[in-house]
Amino acid sequence: MTTTAPSSTSTATRLRTARHGNRSLASVVFLVALWFALAFSVLCLTVLLVDAFLDGMTRLDANLFTRYTSRIQPEAAGARAAILGSAMVIALTALLAIPLGVAAGVYLEEFADPRRWYNKLIEVNLTNLAAVPAIVYGMLTAGLALAIDLPRRVVLSGAIALALLILPVIIIATREAMRAVPREIRDGSLALGATPLQTVWRQTLPSAIPGIATGAILALSRALGEAAPLLLLGGLVFVTYDPNGLMSGFTTLPIQIFNWAQQPQEEFRQAASAAIIVMLVLLLAMNAVAILIRNRYQKRW
Repeated sequence: MTTTAPSSTSTATRLRTARHGNRSLASVVFLVALWFALAFSVLCLTVLLVDAFLDGMTRLDANLFTRYTSRIQPEAAGARAAILGSAMVIALTALLAIPLGVAAGVYLEEFADPRRWYNKLIEVNLTNLAAVPAIVYGMLTAGLALAIDLPRRVVLSGAIALALLILPVIIIATREAMRAVPREIRDGSLALGATPLQTVWRQTLPSAIPGIATGAILALSRALGEAAPLLLLGGLVFVTYDPNGLMSGFTTLPIQIFNWAQQPQEEFRQAASAAIIVMLVLLLAMNAVAILIRNRYQKRW
């Protein structure tokens, strides 16, 4: 009896803790601090968004989309070059990163031998590269451009930097999407005489496309808002022409916003707020497309 009672009491305590959570003073203090930090962060974000909307609504006109930036007339400065530059850089980034990322993810998940030392090394590096600051990829691209004699202030260099930035994310998203496909689909295809490559191409990969597309779009939305690697590459802040090729000079919305926010004139800051609204709309639209693809095409196994 003396040994059973403490055991029963301990079991009852664990069950009560699992059911209702830990009610100790330290847990309650930690929970309050956590909620306070979350509420403070949301409040700061709300204040910034409201301030940007109030300052930028007056500049959401045709001039913002059709005119170039100006040093003489800040009230008429536009973001046409930045919008077109962002579109071209992101499109080229997608062409560089998505095929390579999907192919690497399929290989690592379906064909790579996890016991090989080089595959283990790739696994570790992927996990680390996904958390590397964006400016490091700008430094890497700058070194690569110097090694192959590629100009830094061109669309191609910017797309390479952003492609390197989102490549680990696309690889991880591809692997997770492939891993979510049931093993029975692979086994059934192989049992009917298909080769491993045919099984991946005709069965596994089509089933994983919704998850891959969602991860790729979210990665591209991150690249759209990056300015640090492009500034490190010498991205132009005053552009009065449309980018017309891979070797053309360019600017993007984050770089243009960064430049306008540094100017002393109030009109430039209003233009920066309007450009922030445009970029937020683009980011929300890309995230909405990702959610739509996931909800419409995702399969329940």
